[in-house]
Amino acid sequence: MTFVANEIASQPSCWERAIELSGSAPGLPEPGERVAVVGCGTSLFIAQSYAALRESAGLGETDAFAASEFPHGRAYDKVVAICRSGTTTEVLELLRATSLPTVAVIGDPATPIVELADVRIVLDFADEKSVVQTRFATTALTLLRAHLARSVPSLLPADLSAQAAAAVDAPLPPGAVGRTQFTFLGGGWTNGIAHEAALKLREASGSWTESYPAMEYRHGPISVTDSDSVVWFFGPAPDGLVAEVERTGAIVSVSALDPVADLIRAQRLAVALAEAKGVNPDEPRNLTRSVILA
Repeated sequence: MTFVANEIASQPSCWERAIELSGSAPGLPEPGERVAVVGCGTSLFIAQSYAALRESAGLGETDAFAASEFPHGRAYDKVVAICRSGTTTEVLELLRATSLPTVAVIGDPATPIVELADVRIVLDFADEKSVVQTRFATTALTLLRAHLARSVPSLLPADLSAQAAAAVDAPLPPGAVGRTQFTFLGGGWTNGIAHEAALKLREASGSWTESYPAMEYRHGPISVTDSDSVVWFFGPAPDGLVAEVERTGAIVSVSALDPVADLIRAQRLAVALAEAKGVNPDEPRNLTRSVILA
């Protein structure tokens, strides 16, 4: 079994530990603080989901940025950096440059980011061997959601870890592995989840994937959808859209699972597609575990 398949299967226990840790994790944003959340790649999409969830819950203005695009000079009470490796160039450069209070959510404590962030939250139990991020990203988001749930309990389902366990074994959409084009759709905080699902399939299997806010899908992207496609919704689908997609001949996935739990199914699809193509999902083409720029 590949590293990434093992790491996907371990997510329920990682999420349980993150929920336990959330009550004592230092430095995470408190209600009312104006916050920027930054990351690169997968971590950026987790930042987007957290930012949308926090702000929509009325807990404070929250923006998400790629670390390379951070608007220096804008006032924030806190910057939260999500970085599995602790070595990503753009994140380290941001932390060196800012004078704002910083919190880093990391997987490896023996890295340069430890010396640069004011506060470190270490999720070493969710760190990974695979280049392709799965459990670290979802565990970081679970930690952040659990912290928000101290103020708004509905932001974290009580059975989230059980849903994760169900997703590890739940069937994939029938026929999906035989398709060649994949579109992931979200809304609000699940837009980041949709982007992350699309990235997972690109990274692990080299598949043609796209991702959009669900209501934007009608405005052009539906034109590429046909009988070679899978269209996957995270959260409820807008009224009438499933029927429109089905008329194209695409396979449609709509799940009652929490969107982050449903992301586990998309991760498993990425591995299944890689295996069907005869490629190693632990060694994606042109990628390394951390992007370190010269």
